[in-house]
Order: sequence, then C-alpha cells, then structure tokens
Amino acid sequence: MNGKLDKSVPIPLYFQLKELILNNIQNGTYQVEDAIPTEKELSEIYDISRTTVRQAITELVQEGWLYRVKSKGTFVRTPKISQSFIQALGSFNDQIRALGMTPSTEVLDFEVISAPEQVAEQLKLQQKDKVIYIHRRRFADNEPIVMVKTYLPYDRCSFVLNHDLVKESLYPVLGMHEETSINKIRRFIEAVEASQYEQEYMNVEKGSAIQKFLSIGYNLKDEPIEYSVARYRGDKNRFEIVITAK
Repeated sequence: MNGKLDKSVPIPLYFQLKELILNNIQNGTYQVEDAIPTEKELSEIYDISRTTVRQAITELVQEGWLYRVKSKGTFVRTPKISQSFIQALGSFNDQIRALGMTPSTEVLDFEVISAPEQVAEQLKLQQKDKVIYIHRRRFADNEPIVMVKTYLPYDRCSFVLNHDLVKESLYPVLGMHEETSINKIRRFIEAVEASQYEQEYMNVEKGSAIQKFLSIGYNLKDEPIEYSVARYRGDKNRFEIVITAK
C-alpha cells in the first residue's frame, strides 16, 4: 500500500488511514472489486490498533467506497454516481455526460392513457382527461441506474409524441414551447426497498435500497406540466445538495 501515517501530527490515525486507502482507490492502486488488506494486516503494517483500522474501514464502507463480504474480506466498490438532480433543472443526459459517463435511454412505454387518480390530482386534471405516459429505463455506461414514469397533460403536450425520446431529452423538448417549458420543480424524496419491479428492470436484489423521487414540474405561470416518479438504485447513486445562507 502506498503512503504512510504520521504519528507526530494531531490528525487522528484512523482519518489518516482512511485518506490513504481512499487515495489508493482514486489513483488506481486499488481497482474496483480488488480486496484491500485485512484489518490484521493493516494493523501490523502501520503499527496501529485494529480498532483504529476498523473505524477507517467502516467510514469508507458507509461512504460507498468499500463493501464487506462475510468470511471473504473487504473490497473496492464501484463508485456511486454523484448527481445534482435534487436541485437542478438540467437533463439526465447532461448530468451523466458531465460526470464523464455515457448516458442512454430505453423507452418501454410511450402512449396516451386516461389520467390515474394521483396523476390527475397533481396535474390538476379530471380523471377522464388524457395524459401522455412515458416509461423509461435510463443507463450510465450501459448500466441501468434509474427507472422513470412520467405523465404529461395531453392537451398541452401532444407535440411530444412526435419526438424520439431515445435520442432526445424530455426537458429540451418541452422547452420548445413557452407554455410547457419547465421553470420550477417540486421534489419529494423517500427511501424505499426494491420490489419485484426494480429486480426486473435494474438487476438489484429484492429489499435493496432505492431512492424514490416524486417530481412535479411547473411552467412560468406556475401551472403543473409534468408529474414523474423516479426510482434510483441506492448502490449506484448519491445526490448533492448545496445550502447557502441568505
């Protein structure tokens, strides 16, 4: 392992070890799925207690850099995709490209249906009113990371049906008309367990962590234009929030 600990400085040893391991992950010394030295080995290499080693490893596991396998060891995890989706209006494709990855989309359903009760309520429609239903699976570097179900009022957004949402992003398409351009989004976030749905479409085990987002997009007149339910894989995504003092 590259690097060493400095016991003469007031920086906690567990933190120094944590940073050393993280640096080795980031510079490629440890590759994804590589096993790192055991707690006993790290304790002997750096002449520190196993308690100190355990604290460093535990924090790296909690932060998503490592994962443990009982009786086998501790391994480097595929890094999570860090997104500003919570606080940004930008498209999924733009955010994934900004991270140096290749986005892609599979459109599973793209049709006109009667508005379900909750959708009608959020879009301020009558239940018999028509909506455009879009069901998409979205990928980063060919790995599925999110499932999205989107509903748009048909009377305002019928032009969307003329676009290829495999090749085009929805928000730029909606932005072609002032009355459907998304100006504000309300998002509600909750943690749920993966169901059969996520197992089927995102290759996760039942009970795995899923980040569920309910989003309502509004135009400049504060009228609801979009209602979406997105389910993100908890093992592949983390979300950034920046809070500034007023």
